[in-house]
Amino acid sequence: MANKGCIIRLSRYRNALLRLKALNFVKVFSENLADSARVTAVQVRKDFSLFGISGNRRGGYLIEELIAKISAILGKDEVQRFVIVGIGNIGQALLHYPGFKKSEIEIVAGFDIDQNKHNRQAAVPILPLEELGNFVEKNKIRFGIISVPDSAAQETLQLMLQAGIKGILNFAPICLKEPQNCVVRNLSLETELENIIYFTVLAEKEETGK
Repeated sequence: MANKGCIIRLSRYRNALLRLKALNFVKVFSENLADSARVTAVQVRKDFSLFGISGNRRGGYLIEELIAKISAILGKDEVQRFVIVGIGNIGQALLHYPGFKKSEIEIVAGFDIDQNKHNRQAAVPILPLEELGNFVEKNKIRFGIISVPDSAAQETLQLMLQAGIKGILNFAPICLKEPQNCVVRNLSLETELENIIYFTVLAEKEETGK
């Protein structure tokens, strides 16, 4: 079974393949893909073997075929629909992020408790939170994004679970425990920025010897 690191690498391979395809390349070798993920060619072939993907050592891989196979593995062979709960600054940015389209991701609705943010006529409608359950059931939504304050994150998680959502990306500044039968990934912008600050300062100290 593939681990998280393998799936991350597959995504990087796919992005590299899309760039090569845009440049009209037809074939690619594991060495080329290794550079994109900063791993060895052996690791690339090992990752592919987990999913029964094989190539020719001399002829390499057909780019079009490889994109299709990796896209199917990553669920990018069809549009995956998400809802967002919490239409603050982060929620608004996610609603209007253009990069989702090329990744076969579609934000289909936003939900918020603030009635001043509700807009049913918007390109991506923003609806009252109490309509989340019905919307998810009616539209068979499997994925959600949490972008609420930390004090409301746990309750929002429970609402999503009750609605039937199975995959959740959490932007709230609190680590939510992954419940049974659901995948939760916590992404703290504050923590990531703190890490960048710490390791940058550390590197500068090592350079100067202070």
